[in-house]
Amino acid sequence: MKLNCIVVDDSAIQRITITKLVNESTLLNLIGDFANALEAKNCINNNTIDLIFLDIEMPLINGFDLLDGLKTKPQIIFITSKADYAVKAFDYEATDFLQKPISKERFNKAVKKATEMHALRYENHEDQGESIVIKSNLKKLKVYLSRIKWIEAYGDYIKVVTDDESHLVLSTMKGFEKELPSGKFIRVHKSYIINLDRVEKFNSKFAEIGTTKIPLSRNKKEEIVKAIENS
Repeated sequence: MKLNCIVVDDSAIQRITITKLVNESTLLNLIGDFANALEAKNCINNNTIDLIFLDIEMPLINGFDLLDGLKTKPQIIFITSKADYAVKAFDYEATDFLQKPISKERFNKAVKKATEMHALRYENHEDQGESIVIKSNLKKLKVYLSRIKWIEAYGDYIKVVTDDESHLVLSTMKGFEKELPSGKFIRVHKSYIINLDRVEKFNSKFAEIGTTKIPLSRNKKEEIVKAIENS
């Protein structure tokens, strides 16, 4: 299976270089290449895009701003001439970070990582349903959504609590929330996201999952009650 991808870079020379590498890859299907974020966003909203090769430094709207404006975020491979952006790119849960000039070997390594991530993320099993991939303890783990009870802020990490165990993931709550289906999971507090299917009881202050009481933010009460009742 090929990944549908786009290339976004304001430099024509860089776009030509990257699109050439994309077209030479047997794992990728190029949907388009764009000189600015506005054109790219329109393409993303109207096509199924699995992967974006994204330049960070662009005029008007940079790469990070483009991602902030997307409702659904494909996998991202950042491309930049400055290594200084690597830490911020990690906050956006980038699949990889390529520094210009890009070698074919390094490009192919990043693509392989993206295809493996795609296969893990969308591999479904009838008995346990949809799954996502998380990185915990330097290992990639496949976690079934049905087995997640809640997600909790934990300093610079988040804690994914499942039926079996808890996993610490270096991520923000906002970033991880984007990876979850909104119809099944909801942010109920600045420090908590819950699986609606696992809620056993709730009132104006707490949602109960097993013996654990998850606090509910006062300003989200109506949204939470409606979501739980409709789940």
